[in-house]
Amino acid sequence: MTDNSPARHAALAEQYLPDDLLERFRERAAVYDRENRFFDEDLAELQDAGYLRLFVPEDLGGAGLNLNEVSKLQQRLATAAPATALAINMHLMCTGVVHAMRERGDHSLDWVLEEAAAGEIFAFGISEPSNDWVLQGSKSTAVPQDDGGYLVSGVKIFTSLSPVWTRLIVHGTDASDDQMLVYGFLERDAAGITVSDDWDVLGMRASQSRATILKDVRMRPERVARRIPAGRVPDLLTFAITSNFQLLIGSVYAGVAQRALQLAVAGLKARKSAKAGTTYAEVPETRIRLADAHAEFLAVPAQLEAYCRDFDELADHGAGWPLRLVSARLNASTAARRTAEVALMCTSGSGFGNQHELSRLFRDATAGLFHPPSADAARPMYAAALLDD
Repeated sequence: MTDNSPARHAALAEQYLPDDLLERFRERAAVYDRENRFFDEDLAELQDAGYLRLFVPEDLGGAGLNLNEVSKLQQRLATAAPATALAINMHLMCTGVVHAMRERGDHSLDWVLEEAAAGEIFAFGISEPSNDWVLQGSKSTAVPQDDGGYLVSGVKIFTSLSPVWTRLIVHGTDASDDQMLVYGFLERDAAGITVSDDWDVLGMRASQSRATILKDVRMRPERVARRIPAGRVPDLLTFAITSNFQLLIGSVYAGVAQRALQLAVAGLKARKSAKAGTTYAEVPETRIRLADAHAEFLAVPAQLEAYCRDFDELADHGAGWPLRLVSARLNASTAARRTAEVALMCTSGSGFGNQHELSRLFRDATAGLFHPPSADAARPMYAAALLDD
């Protein structure tokens, strides 16, 4: 049986993300944000710690962790460096997908874990401009070749880890059959890949999630992962992608929310009320504001843990899985924005300054508005689950 005890998670936190490492990440996060540059030093330290091999089996030199364990580590990392955590998510998501497939008896992509163990960095190239089908359709094209490979063309947006990835999972529509989607991996040294230099955004700046332009990029036949009919067609690969994506993204914003609460507490304790003659930590109105944010936050890590454990234990929620997964991510991102706003009110003018950690945290939290599906796109799914026969 999997050990989900607090002692186990505390030991993993100390092994992979000790306090001194988190403090270095937190100090550098401000520099990365201000200079709008990639987290090279963070990445080097995470690699040295074996963090990029969390999902890799022990017999391949990895940690062999499950999704719940990785989720808790990502929440911890995000309390110090949200942009680093968000970008690293994309590598962890790719390896987590293959880990999940192995656990369910599909070993077709085991080579991903072998290459991750050897130091390759994987990234996620699925999001496209104006493609609200996301996994169920693609505006990119995949032209079949005689050897079973494809030439992929299109634009992939929000490609985190853009300066360093060496393997990119993408999808495209088979140009010979527009009802089929091709999923597979591209190699960084393949001809036809251009990475945009345009990344001057509001938050999560260190992720350097630039657009990737593909023009007749060769996907070798052995790197083709799936051919799936377009539309809502169940498949283990897309289920594993959805699960890891939603829950690990949610984990990052849960960490952001947790850190915002910590800063809110520090802000209230540091401010003195001339009217009350005490710190704002003793003023009823501000205590109530903080209490409401705390109560709302507590449901977020609980929901993430419940669904991560269900996923690890191969629970069968059937058609109810998307409802759970998307809900966990939406609730986490909403909590991050709301707690960051409360924390700003608790710290008052000091938190509004660009030199304050909370200013960056508030901007990082807004990135939660842009992960698919949006709340607007998800609402029909929730309504249909109750109203449609």
